[in-house]
Amino acid sequence: MTHKRPVIGILTEGRGDLKVDTSHYDDHYTCPADYVDAVRRAGGVAVLLPPGEPHVADWLPAVDGIIFSGGVDVHPDHYNGDTDNPNVQQTSAERDETERALLKLLRSESSKPTLFICRGMQILNVALGGDLHQHIPDLHPGDIHRNAQGGWTRQPVSVDAGSKLAAVMDSTEVDTFSGHHQAINRIAPELRAVAHAPDGIIEAVEDPNHPFFVAVQWHPELSAATDASQQNLFDALISAAAKAAG
Repeated sequence: MTHKRPVIGILTEGRGDLKVDTSHYDDHYTCPADYVDAVRRAGGVAVLLPPGEPHVADWLPAVDGIIFSGGVDVHPDHYNGDTDNPNVQQTSAERDETERALLKLLRSESSKPTLFICRGMQILNVALGGDLHQHIPDLHPGDIHRNAQGGWTRQPVSVDAGSKLAAVMDSTEVDTFSGHHQAINRIAPELRAVAHAPDGIIEAVEDPNHPFFVAVQWHPELSAATDASQQNLFDALISAAAKAAG
C-alpha cells in the first residue's frame, strides 16, 4: 500500500511583484526555489499558490499544509499604519487580499498546519488584529536585521523554552538568515511571542491553541539545507500535515 505524501501549498509573490529577466513575458508569479527544496527534503510535495485567486476556498481540499512565504511589505492601510511613511517599500494589493482571505478561512473553517515566514508572520499578525513597526532602523539605528545594503545578514535568535517552536527546532538559541525592515509591534491577541532578537524585536509567534500555526520572522529556507534546526521547521510542517490528513 502506498501512502500519499503531504501536499504543501506555498504562497507566491503577486503578479509582477518581482521582475524576471526574459523577453517573452511581462508578468510572473514567482517563488524562490529554496522553499520548494525544503519541502521536498522533508518528504512533502510542493505546489505553488499564486495570489489573485478568486476562489481560495478551493485550495483547501487540495493541500495538506500551507506556507505563507516572505515578500513585499503589507500595506499600511491594513493596520492603521502611516501610508506616507517614506520607508514603506513595495506593496501588493493582490497578495494582501488573497492572503487575508485565506487566513480568514484557515481561522474559521480549517485547522491545516501552516508555517509563516517573514512577511507571512507580518500578514498573520495584521490579519488577527496586531500591527507593525514600519521601519526597524527608526527604532534601532544600529539595525541588526539587514546588512548595510539592505540584504541578508546572520543574527542570533533566542527561543522560549517550552514553546512549540523550541520543541520543533530542538534548540533555544538559533542562528538565522534575516533581511527584514519591518516587524511586529503590537501582537495580535490570539498569538504568543516565542522568540526574540538581541534588540528585543519579536522573531517568532505561535498560536497556542492550534496544532501547528507557527510563524518566524527570519528565513529558514535559506539555511535549511545545511542547518538541521532550520530544516526541522519544514520537517515538522510535513509531519503535522501528514497527521492531520490521516
